[in-house]
Amino acid sequence: METSGMALHTDKYQINMMYAHWANGTHKHRAVFEAYFRSLPFGNGYAVYAGLERIANYVSNLRFHEDDIRYLSEQEENYDPRFLEELRTFRFTGDIHSMREGAIVFPNEPLVRVEGTIFEAQLVETALLNFMNFQTLIATKAARIKQAADGDTLLEFGTRRAQEADAAVWGARAAYVSGFHATSNMMAGKRFGIPTKGTHAHSWVQSFTSEQEAFDKYAEVLPDGSTLLVDTFDTLRSGVPNAIRTAKKLEERGKRLNSIRLDSGDLAYLSIEARKMLDEAGLDYVKIVASNDLDENTITELKTQDARIDIWGVGTQLITAHDQPSLGGVYKLVEREVDGTMQPTIKISANPEKVTTPGKKDIYRIIDKGTGKAVADYLCFTDEDEPRTGQRLKLFNPLHTYIRRYVKNYEAESMLVPVFENGKLVYELPTLDEVRDYHASQLDLFWPQYLRKLNPEIYRVNISEKAWNLKQSLIDKYMEETEEPQEN
Repeated sequence: METSGMALHTDKYQINMMYAHWANGTHKHRAVFEAYFRSLPFGNGYAVYAGLERIANYVSNLRFHEDDIRYLSEQEENYDPRFLEELRTFRFTGDIHSMREGAIVFPNEPLVRVEGTIFEAQLVETALLNFMNFQTLIATKAARIKQAADGDTLLEFGTRRAQEADAAVWGARAAYVSGFHATSNMMAGKRFGIPTKGTHAHSWVQSFTSEQEAFDKYAEVLPDGSTLLVDTFDTLRSGVPNAIRTAKKLEERGKRLNSIRLDSGDLAYLSIEARKMLDEAGLDYVKIVASNDLDENTITELKTQDARIDIWGVGTQLITAHDQPSLGGVYKLVEREVDGTMQPTIKISANPEKVTTPGKKDIYRIIDKGTGKAVADYLCFTDEDEPRTGQRLKLFNPLHTYIRRYVKNYEAESMLVPVFENGKLVYELPTLDEVRDYHASQLDLFWPQYLRKLNPEIYRVNISEKAWNLKQSLIDKYMEETEEPQEN
């Protein structure tokens, strides 16, 4: 779970490529990589970038320890001892630019840009993608659930179903970034300051001679924060009536029952009936919590049935991103050093969506000054200053080249911020609450049609004409070089 001692949190082909570069004397050559994803998860209209804090901590502590060197020396590749000595003194000395956590992001725009020697830029790929892909996926899923909940309280309950401890802790953090209010995970609470919430299990009720005794004992110990699970035996004939009696006993002590929890059955019907029973007993302040494999779709459906649920405990479907368990982010070389100068490089593929856009790029969010809303994201080379100077921009659709528009009277928000310069962390990591606030401010930039859960409008990521022309020229050059000569 810690980011120290993680140099071997990588794929073997990274080590082998580093070794080959070292053996060929190219390991000090400069390179630029960009990390991005090609398609949005869950059919959503946007994604929520998360993972930067862990990336920053990982890079800051990146070094090979003696047990790492010893392990590598035992590999079948029989690495040269001088290469292992190079690893022993390894430190990251490059530059990293990144989106800020909580940013609203879209396909094919760089979330992270890494510049450095090919040796170091290659090493960080696996861990960077691991952290970025998982946390961005969970943050995006959480954003969809947040939208469906429509202002209700959201609790992250996924620890027991997560794929191990790292996923539980960092997944809880990612959910909090997108607006969840609390987590059941105590480690996440301690580490990140996320509020923690919990109820009790069915086993608590089963461990007493009666449900009433179980409720009373629990409320005696926790009189200021009791939530009673009411479906161990029969929700409406046993659980809710017993909870009402416990609530009345608390009132006699000057205390209040916090809530009841429904974890099975017809949640819409049960919540409606439970609400009636609580209100008739003068307990209108008691909230109703629901759990049981909830996600944005079931929450939306329950709301259409007028369910009287105030708080949603979301676990498995969120922490495992159940309907799409991976983001599919990639890390591609876009520029490399050749004879002392940096040259753009391209990856050609039979799949058009896999053809990369060459060259080191910045990304700007173009915001109309009149409406304050984003109209497009603009991808351009780092030496193009039109967005920074407010010049008229030609928004050029890279997939449908006949679609283009011009914009002026805009603000261009630079989305990539420097995180590391010459190996030194220069970015002051924000607090988690600051990340949440930034995420909320990002949402405010977009019209509702881009944010809706079902069939969202496509938000355009445009590239500059200069970037488009370079891409086409490199494709043409490759095609000419590989074209078979024609017989006379």
